[in-house]
Amino acid sequence: MAKPGKPVQLGIIGAPFGVRGELRVKTFTEDPLALGSYGPLTTGSGRVLEVAGIRPAKGVAIVRFKGVGDRNTAEVLRGEALFVDRAALPEALEEEEYYHADLIGLQVVDESGKEVGRIVAIHNFGAGDVLEVQPGTGSTVMISFTRDAVPRVDVKEGTVGIDRAAAGLDGTAEREAPQRSRRARPARKMKSAGGAS
Repeated sequence: MAKPGKPVQLGIIGAPFGVRGELRVKTFTEDPLALGSYGPLTTGSGRVLEVAGIRPAKGVAIVRFKGVGDRNTAEVLRGEALFVDRAALPEALEEEEYYHADLIGLQVVDESGKEVGRIVAIHNFGAGDVLEVQPGTGSTVMISFTRDAVPRVDVKEGTVGIDRAAAGLDGTAEREAPQRSRRARPARKMKSAGGAS
């Protein structure tokens, strides 16, 4: 099987669990056990893996892959990222719910239509999702992914509209993350599959 055309990272393989080839996997899916429902997974090095069994554990999923039957074979996979093609993910999302993979690369514009930059990553440091935006020059800008700061998302058009004031940006501080702390409406829901989180 070839590498996915538009790969979306679903998880990363951690340490082996036991001696029978099971592995700890940190998943980036909303439901960690759904990792087995997307079909064959491709590692960053191009190896194709099929989930033979999966169960929950504290903070990770314990996964058994077909053809991996002992700890030594499992150890070789440690640190490998797991990908699936974007086409394997469900299209039907709830309103205001997005896959990280669909947002990364989108153009960010302000309320006047002026380009601010492009989304290069999405983070969650515990208080909600944050868009990392790379302007044409300078360092990246962090924008809280709230309805106030990001009132418009149009994945098909390839743009995200921001409100400069709500995003903490003004004409002089464009290259800095917002300095003031504020309470905002809850961040928009995002499917975690495939992003730099």
